[in-house]
Amino acid sequence: MSIFEVIMLVCFGMAWPINIYKSLKTKSVEGKSCLFLYAIVIGYLSGIIHKIVYNRDIVLVLYVLNFIMVSTDIFLYHRNVKLARSKE
Repeated sequence: MSIFEVIMLVCFGMAWPINIYKSLKTKSVEGKSCLFLYAIVIGYLSGIIHKIVYNRDIVLVLYVLNFIMVSTDIFLYHRNVKLARSKE
């Protein structure tokens, strides 16, 4: 386990609840990039696979938590796009 990997995941992980809250509150996709969210979720999925295959340790929990939060934001992104379309 690398302390620097833990710090990186904790710092990135602190941003996702804020993004999720903003998505829930504003019901808007303004300023969000779905492609960026998918790139991030693929990165976390790659980290999860690496941890399972090569280096299983407690940091896997951080990868999974971040993956869940980004996946939630992706779900909200698509929901908000549908809401915006239905208003038009």
